[in-house]
Amino acid sequence: MWRLYFKKWNKVTRSELDPGLLELLPRLKTFAPPALVFDKPAYSAFSNSRLHPFLQEKRVHTLVVSGTETDVCVLATVLAAVDLGYRVIVAEDALCSSADQTHDALMTLYAKRFDLQIELANCDEIIEAWSPVP
Repeated sequence: MWRLYFKKWNKVTRSELDPGLLELLPRLKTFAPPALVFDKPAYSAFSNSRLHPFLQEKRVHTLVVSGTETDVCVLATVLAAVDLGYRVIVAEDALCSSADQTHDALMTLYAKRFDLQIELANCDEIIEAWSPVP
């Protein structure tokens, strides 16, 4: 099935895409390294078999998820994280999609169907919760 996908979307494969478009934005590049980057071969971030063991080793229990394609890669990653038992916080103002209708539908699904397993918060709320208490 991936062969058909990559045939349709061949312009976004590494062999066709300008390598510069795969680089992190300059503001983010300062974090990698020392941050680790886990490339993913499929929709879910957990399709990289090293990610889950790494998070377990570091005793990570909560994930803050952001990204592009709310209804594809973000969805696959969020559901995999739920299946693996992580506390999942979706940064609702750090998502986008090529289709507003399905983006909106997924945000509703996260809020109403998965409300016990997926939390929604905006970036300001997440940063405030992370900030040390004075």
